[in-house]
Amino acid sequence: MNNRIKLYTGILVLLIIVVTIFEFSRPEPVDWSPTFNEKHTKPYGLKVLYSELPSFFAGGVKDVKVSPYEFIADLCDPVDSTYISDNSYLYINRYYIPDETSTRELLRYAAAGNTVFIASENMPAELQDSLGFASEYDFSMKSKGKITLANSRLKKDSIPVDNGMMSTCFSKLDSVNTTVLGYQNFGKEKINFVKIAYGDGYFLLHTYPYIFTNYYLLKGNNHQYVADVLSYLPQGGLYFDCKDRLSAELGNSPLRYILSQPALRWAWYIGMAALLVFMIFNAKRKQRIVKIIPPVENTTVAFTKTIGNLYYETRDHTNLVDKKITYFLEKIRSDYYLETNDLNDKFVRNLAAKTGKNKDVIKKLVDRIIRLQSKPDCTEQDLLELNRAIEQFHSRNNIRKEK
Repeated sequence: MNNRIKLYTGILVLLIIVVTIFEFSRPEPVDWSPTFNEKHTKPYGLKVLYSELPSFFAGGVKDVKVSPYEFIADLCDPVDSTYISDNSYLYINRYYIPDETSTRELLRYAAAGNTVFIASENMPAELQDSLGFASEYDFSMKSKGKITLANSRLKKDSIPVDNGMMSTCFSKLDSVNTTVLGYQNFGKEKINFVKIAYGDGYFLLHTYPYIFTNYYLLKGNNHQYVADVLSYLPQGGLYFDCKDRLSAELGNSPLRYILSQPALRWAWYIGMAALLVFMIFNAKRKQRIVKIIPPVENTTVAFTKTIGNLYYETRDHTNLVDKKITYFLEKIRSDYYLETNDLNDKFVRNLAAKTGKNKDVIKKLVDRIIRLQSKPDCTEQDLLELNRAIEQFHSRNNIRKEK
């Protein structure tokens, strides 16, 4: 039986080892989540585009790691309310995430003569109302299609796409201020890329942000389509809205200002680390509270006091005198082994010899006991005098002196 158990255990351990080796040796599954993060090499990350952007813009590329409102507001001259920069602003994400304040700041920035490029499936209502357009999902049963540009010279740079069921398109446009720049076709041609004039500037809006990701840029000549799209931006500088921020979408974080300032950010981190260290060391030094267990109450003493008070309050002095004499004599019998039937001179001598107490004190106590036993009714004074006599007998000062 023991050999069989060893065999089965060995087989089980071997299977566990084989499964573990298989799990660690197999390739890591591809993460298809659309992150649109410029640091991610995932299929739907923007690392390839981000690394190539400096070659498109002579004025350089500057990262935007705070909300659009915070970034653009710092570019505004407080004296004449003009912007000290004319760089274009690029935002690429599946959803338009900036808040309403940031959207209004982007509108003011474009109205001042600048260009804002937004590639997103979902455009906010405030932007749609301000620019006079509407978007809708392109519900097509075809999963494959083609994205092209309206310019006839650039149609050869069209790219095939294979997830059209996720696409959106423009359903309404302001014909006065809008120029159509591109289409998508998943069975029916619809507009997906426009240029909208706003104030002295422009908005470039694209409803299919996936074409800017690693997955499409690394396939065939798809990069040429992206280059054509970016060519609609002025060839100056570019502000790139980063997704790899200090926290998930810093613009919506309650700590966005603290985390955006290096000094405050490090103070926050150091404070959190100090709090963690304090909790660790405090947990080690803190002992569990020791429960206080009260001593067991001597109920015998409490009962005796209760009974004594009862007799005293009822003024039954005779009964109390009898009990005190009875308890005293019982203690003499149990402690000194003396008979207490005859309380005579012999008893006094024997008790004085056994206890070493003063014979005169013992004599007075015995005489008082004899007198009280013969008395039919005892008073309170008799009770007090008997109690004092018994206490004097037990007193440490009641020691017989040698002659």
